Amino acid sequence: MVSTLVVVGLLVAAFVGFNIGGSSTGVAFGPAVGSRLVRKATAATLFTLFAFLGAWTVGRNVIATMSDGIVPAVQFSPIATVGVLFFTGLALLLSNLYGVPASTSMTAVGAIVGLGLATDSLNEALMFTIVSAWIVAPLLGFVTGAIVGRYLYPQLEAHLSFTRFERHLVQLDRSGNVPRLSLNTNAAPRDLVGSFLVIAIACYMGFSAGASNAANAVAPLVGNGSITIEQGIVLAVAAIGLGGFTIARRTLATVSDGITDLPILAALVVSSIGATIITVLSYLGIPASLAVSTTCCIIGLGWGRASRAATLAEIATRRTERELAAGLTTGALAASTGSDDRPTSPTIGELASSTAGERTGRRDGDRPVPPIGEEHIDELSAESLFDPAATRRIVILWILAPSLSVVGSYLLFSVLL
Repeated sequence: MVSTLVVVGLLVAAFVGFNIGGSSTGVAFGPAVGSRLVRKATAATLFTLFAFLGAWTVGRNVIATMSDGIVPAVQFSPIATVGVLFFTGLALLLSNLYGVPASTSMTAVGAIVGLGLATDSLNEALMFTIVSAWIVAPLLGFVTGAIVGRYLYPQLEAHLSFTRFERHLVQLDRSGNVPRLSLNTNAAPRDLVGSFLVIAIACYMGFSAGASNAANAVAPLVGNGSITIEQGIVLAVAAIGLGGFTIARRTLATVSDGITDLPILAALVVSSIGATIITVLSYLGIPASLAVSTTCCIIGLGWGRASRAATLAEIATRRTERELAAGLTTGALAASTGSDDRPTSPTIGELASSTAGERTGRRDGDRPVPPIGEEHIDELSAESLFDPAATRRIVILWILAPSLSVVGSYLLFSVLL
């Protein structure tokens, strides 16, 4: 009976990792694939490689926390292991059904908390630290995004170029006796810099995803001694990689569904900030949600971008209260900066859906950046990036999924254990 449950646990862990790879690969490499900088197979390969590096290094700390920190490892009986992994998989199912990025990490921790409450073995001090991090991390993402949006984003937008190539960036030249790699002849130096940033940050996202998510798939199995940490990392990353090479292809093709109006520069900024926050927390052994931190950063970045319509003195004296109340929205990220009322750089939606056409986002020269207080609020809020109803649904599910995980896990283990 025990061996059967262990096998079931391994299968459920592989299922969790498979779905993590399917969703995370598209989020990390959607802009790179849409820009035709890399192919889908290359994206899956790079994501798997960097996920493994993240899991093998800082990800060990998260596995240790979830396998023997929140509750003692002895509590992870075969039945408890399958139960915890079941609730983790349920979070992924809810996420897919409702199209909302539910936090797998928060739901997995919630299931372990339910186990700890049912067995009276919960490490309350550690949970206080984890919950505190769950509050601080999104706030940090929002504040950092707001600062970047207000003071740095316009300069970055003026100096960087992001191109969607008609042919892939790297070509295989078969004209000679020996095939050799060559760069797309249409790529200007500025395009190469932007392209390198897109790929580098996508790899960084893969590293962060591996560091934070490997534990969600295998921590209970490591806790009960069925596998070692090293074996757990290999299992998790193998399943993540399989998801990246299979179901992630659909995610990569439809990555624009929820972020059509998000410019590629904004995506790179929030990806960098979100991945850094989660990598630091993973190093500290704290499981946290990349989706939550990244989304809060998007909101902060849009608010900071829109706030450039007024100086701090004007905001403080409420001289622009009516304009700011109407315009300080994340729509500023989709601001029209070109003469044809379209963003000067392609959005993720255009890249992913192949509608950017010949529009490459290349500029003839660096355009001047208006000082803070001299940009018009109408130009900064040309379009709405977030649907308030959708945002409420996301926040509700972020709270609801871990809460249901705690309650369901507690009821289940109170009966079975």
